[in-house]
This record gives sequence, C-alpha cells and structure tokens, in this order.
Amino acid sequence: MQCPIPNDAAGESHAGQTNAILAAMLAVSPKVSDLIFSPGRAPQVEVSGELVPVKIAELPALTPDLTRQIASDLIGVNKHALTKLREQGACDVSYSVAGLARFRVNVFIQRGTCAIVMRVIPQTIPSFSDLNLPAELANVSGLKNGVVLITGPTGSGKSSTMAAIVDKINNEHAYHILTIEDPIEFLHVHKRCTIHQRELHSDTPNFALALRAALRQAPKVILVGEMRDRETIEIAMEAAETGHLVLSTLHTIDASKTVERIIGVFPVSEQQPIRNRLAKSFRYIVSQRLLPRKGAGGRVAAIEILKSTLRTREYVEKGEKDGKTLLDAMRDGSQEGMQHFDGEIEKLIRAGVVELQTGLAYATNPGNLRLELSDLAGPPEPEPEPEPAKKESELELEIER
Repeated sequence: MQCPIPNDAAGESHAGQTNAILAAMLAVSPKVSDLIFSPGRAPQVEVSGELVPVKIAELPALTPDLTRQIASDLIGVNKHALTKLREQGACDVSYSVAGLARFRVNVFIQRGTCAIVMRVIPQTIPSFSDLNLPAELANVSGLKNGVVLITGPTGSGKSSTMAAIVDKINNEHAYHILTIEDPIEFLHVHKRCTIHQRELHSDTPNFALALRAALRQAPKVILVGEMRDRETIEIAMEAAETGHLVLSTLHTIDASKTVERIIGVFPVSEQQPIRNRLAKSFRYIVSQRLLPRKGAGGRVAAIEILKSTLRTREYVEKGEKDGKTLLDAMRDGSQEGMQHFDGEIEKLIRAGVVELQTGLAYATNPGNLRLELSDLAGPPEPEPEPEPAKKESELELEIER
C-alpha cells in the first residue's frame, strides 16, 4: 500500500497554515462536532448531524497535496502513526491547538490520497446537567466494583458521558483513577482524585498490556477507552472481580446487542462461563442515540439503561427467551431506574422535542412505537364518496368525444 505521506515528511511543519484552517472551520458554529478534509471538496464541518461546506479565502477546494500536508502536520513526529498509516491505511492521533481546541484525528487513505476526519473534543468536561443525563447514572459514581459500559454508534456522545461520570467521581471521592485511551480525549485534572491518563502507542502498546499493568498500579477506577478484543474483555472482567470499578465503551446499538457482542467474542465452548462472569460483574449497560431536534435545533440524546438486578442477571446468564428478554426487563424496571429507547423516544415526541417521523426512524421497534403514538396521528381521514355511476348514454357521449 502506497502512503501519500513519505517517511521524511512526518514532522515537517506547516502548522501555522493548518491551525488557521482549523480556526476558520470552528468559527462556523459553536456546535461543530467534526471536521472533514476530502480532496476535491471544500473543507466541511458537521453541525447537528449535517455537513456544511466552509468557505475559506483562496481555498475553494482541497487538493491532494494540501490534504497530505495537513495530515502530515497532524501526525507530526508520531512515527508509529505514520507506520500504521503506511501498513494499514489508517491511523489515529490526538492534536491540539493552544487556546482553540483539542481533536481526536483519524487519517486514512482513499483512492491513493489522504482524507481526514477530526472529532472536536470540548475543552471543558461536561456535567450531568449539561448533558441532561438520567438521574440514575449519578449512582455510578458510588459503585465500588463491577463493569459499567457506555455503548452506541460513533458520534453518539459516549466519550462525553464517560467524561462526566469520571469527573463526578473526581469531585466526590479520593481515589486513584487510571485511564487507557486511544487517543486521550478529555483532559482530567487532579481534584479529590489522582488521575493518570495513558495513551495507546505513546504510553503503552495496547489496551490489554496497559490493563494488565493497571492491576498492579492500585487504581480504584479503571477507564478503558474501548473493549476491542477478547483479551481486553477478559482482563476487564478480572479487574471487576478483584474489586475495581471498570468503565468502558463498545460500538453496539443497544443493551441486548452489547451482551451478544461480548459473548460472541469467545468460542462456543467458553461462552457459558463468560455469561456467568458477565452476569455477576456488570453493573450498568448504558446505550445512547442522538436524535435531531425538531426545527433544526441541534440534537438530543435518547438513553437506554440496563441495570444489574436479580432478573437481568438471570437473563444475561441463561440467555434471552420469548417473554424473558432484557428489553422486557427494562420496560418493567422503571422503578429500579431502567429505561428503554422506544419509551424515551416516545417521551421526546410527546414533548414536541422530536418529530414523529424522526423518532420512528431512530426507534428499535418502529411498528410498536407507532401504535403507542396512535393518538397523536388524529382520526383517519374519511374516504372520498364514490362518484355516482354514469348512465350508458353519458358513457357513449364521452367515447365519441
């Protein structure tokens, strides 16, 4: 695979020009979530889920040379990232501009040229109230051990929710917190807690090694950026079983699929023991979806919460069956702090925050949700009365005409 960035280009800095372009893109809106550089197109930003082209003087469209230069500036002297780009076609790095913003960056090769996607990381850590998180999630900060998973598709706000939870622990407890991230996103300062943040490739070669080392570093809380493989999942459960609180993320669409993903990583012969361990160790599985607000007013989160109870542990351990699913448990578990996607989306629609059709598009079961919202559709329109049958003489006249 031919990399557009030669070995000797990494570290050659045109950072002034690159930073000026980034500043111009961020100035479009305070709600910019992503920056996208693609050869042949103007720079683009994502605002409330929609791509917006950015007009920059003397830069009507990006050229392959310019995107290569920007990619080189972002990678800098990170030889590991450049090697990964050359060998695997993509790499992840972090980048910051003093006084402007921090970014999580993915550089990838497409059609022999560089393309870049940059996620904007807020400079301040959001609070529970900023994110409008359910009150039940505040209980995570009081847990002494177990696994808490935040799941959802890319761009659903998992990192922000995780950062808010860590910050709440940092404010309320005097713990040692260790994070393992790829790359580091939110920068946490020492408050009541002492927080060490380790970044893949610069501080540790992989999640599994860093997580295994963490067991000897006396943390009370361990944040693992993502559970990517079998070894990481096994060590995370081991950490939870030995008295640590483990926070992590997964790219899954709901709580049920999260359990399936974890169990499915293991061979069939090992799946039942893993079910048993997961049932005992998980505390919360939180899933998120961001829905466009009504009237182009940004986005709002719908959050599903699966909590560890006698019933949900049984369903994880023995597997789901008709009438005994995790979704059934969440529907029936509102008094215990649980909630499910379609119930939350129904609330957003009834409150006028989200359009009916938008809510149905993001629902887990649109048919059932439509039935629950049938009162909003109003009475059915009366069918038009059939026209009276025409006499035979009238039909003959029409044919002659």
